Amino acid sequence: MRLSAIISIFILTSFETSSAQNAYVKLGQQAFMDGNFKAAVKQLEKACLVDSTNANAYWMLGYSYYHSENYRKSIAAYTKVIFINPVDASAYYYRARAKGYLGKDTYLSPAEREKHLLGAIFDLTKAIAIDPNDHGKCFQTRGIAYREYGIFKLQQKSPGTYDKARGINSLKASIADLEKVLNDNPGRSDISSLIEISKEKLATATGHH
Repeated sequence: MRLSAIISIFILTSFETSSAQNAYVKLGQQAFMDGNFKAAVKQLEKACLVDSTNANAYWMLGYSYYHSENYRKSIAAYTKVIFINPVDASAYYYRARAKGYLGKDTYLSPAEREKHLLGAIFDLTKAIAIDPNDHGKCFQTRGIAYREYGIFKLQQKSPGTYDKARGINSLKASIADLEKVLNDNPGRSDISSLIEISKEKLATATGHH
């Protein structure tokens, strides 16, 4: 008798947990769809506390943090998504975008900026490997990430991070990625402009004007 009572209590509490979880997810999703990311964060944080295995809730939370400019928390949320579902290419993509923003933050130490810039390139490479059909967006973003990293490595005023060879190689990789996008979409003048920026930086670095 006692065992069946324990089981029924367990079933009830787990049902309550899932319905509370559903309520937070629903409210969070509604705010998310409305573009009210601050409100979405409040609900989805609760949802993820109730159930730490809900990859969708963490994904929406990561996206909401990202659009609230809370890049560290966005990275943490997308890291959870990847832990639950290691083949979610979109989680790698948005985690890379958040890392890219931190990589440009001049208030951070050069070592921390480098970690984030390299992390963004790594995540985009992983996203491309997982989803080979969605190249355009990832190659474009990685092309920009390579450029950012190249510029970072060519800053002579940072003796600990300055590395001309890596900077030049990174700018070449940036051009290669962006040219892949342009080859698939020849009419995209925005990509042509991005390629020109990378080529100008490369010309400056190699002394070929």
